[in-house]
Amino acid sequence: MSFLPDLHEGHAPITLQLLFRDAIDAFHDWKPGEPEPSVMHEGTLVPISTVFDAMRECTDILPKTARELVTERLTKPWDGEGPLDVMTFSTAARVMGVLIRKRRLQEGETPSVFVQAEGCAASPLH
Repeated sequence: MSFLPDLHEGHAPITLQLLFRDAIDAFHDWKPGEPEPSVMHEGTLVPISTVFDAMRECTDILPKTARELVTERLTKPWDGEGPLDVMTFSTAARVMGVLIRKRRLQEGETPSVFVQAEGCAASPLH
């Protein structure tokens, strides 16, 4: 169950955009050996991976300052679309998701894998 606001036709409310920026900052402050950081949303701690997952379908343009925080962690230079070198929240969310998975693997954490048994109905995820 997610306590985060929903996207509306690919657009995120400003509260979710600000939370996304907080999650990027928390990722950058994440020290080796510490558990995945969380950010506060309406009195609830939310893992940063949950914030990034919530923005995977967001078509809004990521502000330049946030884009720079994301791209500084890339191993290849970012080549955005158009003359403004733009990045969407969706692209940034996917990049951050990969960076979190990479970090977990480097620290020896086993990634979570969900397997549905045959004959069992899948429960809806929220």
